[in-house]
Amino acid sequence: MKIGVIGGGQLGRMLALAGTPLGMNFAFLDPAPDACAAALGEHLRADYSDPDHLRQLADEVDLVTFEFESVPAETVAFLSQFVPVYPCAESLRIARDRWFEKSLFKDLGIPTPAFANVLDQADLDHAVIEIGLPAVLKTRTLGYDGKGQKVLRKPEDVVGAFAELGSVPCILEGFVPFSGEVSLVAVRGRDGETRFYPLVHNTHVNGILNLSVASSNHPLQALAEDYVGRVLKQLDYVGVLAFEFFEVDGGLKANEIAPRVHNSGHWTIEGAECSQFENHLRAVAGLPLGSTAKVGESAMLNFIGSVPPVDKVVAIDDCHLHHYGKAFKAGRKVGHATLRSKDLATLQARIKDVEALIEG
Repeated sequence: MKIGVIGGGQLGRMLALAGTPLGMNFAFLDPAPDACAAALGEHLRADYSDPDHLRQLADEVDLVTFEFESVPAETVAFLSQFVPVYPCAESLRIARDRWFEKSLFKDLGIPTPAFANVLDQADLDHAVIEIGLPAVLKTRTLGYDGKGQKVLRKPEDVVGAFAELGSVPCILEGFVPFSGEVSLVAVRGRDGETRFYPLVHNTHVNGILNLSVASSNHPLQALAEDYVGRVLKQLDYVGVLAFEFFEVDGGLKANEIAPRVHNSGHWTIEGAECSQFENHLRAVAGLPLGSTAKVGESAMLNFIGSVPPVDKVVAIDDCHLHHYGKAFKAGRKVGHATLRSKDLATLQARIKDVEALIEG
């Protein structure tokens, strides 16, 4: 089976690494000349809306998936005329637009921060009166890793904020006094079978995910599964989806969904019976889903900007390095380490060992 992937970044690379043992081959459509997934398959270098190359991709593969939600939903809709595409275009259309996304959550009875649509500065001024400060102004599309957003703490921050974010459609969200950030990675097959990984505790630095630690018997696991299950069913979703939540007053408020394999699920490569990457491929290919059970205690640390010396990383017991083959650049995810242990205390000690390498 040959899988077409829209996007050729590290998520596509890790999909190919997971699919190769299953006898799968890959083709990546990505405009970047140095797409890091290209080493794992055919690289069609073209824009995501290039109809000729999209037709070429469709003709060469058995099905198509995508590795990030900046892909236009129209691209997926176009491809789906010629080849099966999972997840579907409607899932991507909603997940890539924060207004559609939050509106879906509201319709499904999933708690969210207060939010308002902002199409100009006048909308923003009115929304601030309704929601209050502090609040967060975010572009409706294309923002990630802290990009495309601004925290508004005082009235002076509101002045000119819409233009500051590019005068593009935005959403204003009330600031949430959360006690923690968690995410749930789920997978749903073509037949509707659904499986959930354990809730993950996430820590961000400068808006970029730094550390994810998989939980054991989290008291909010069942609630998170309920909320995620509602979205999966509503969208008739196929593949892996990640849902990020805020922990608030013993419950959960929705932050956002990602219609793809997700950074907070990287620990599953070594830390679960079947990784999120293999399970995504199983789902889109119509294969039986794999177990989402943990293998001991697990965590993931991102390498931002550079990767510490390889020999020092792999010298740490049960520490697994994933180097993305990308040029080092400040603020860029260039690799990660997944760590395992039999107990949480040992895991925390190994996390500190890796963090010391990063700081050094």
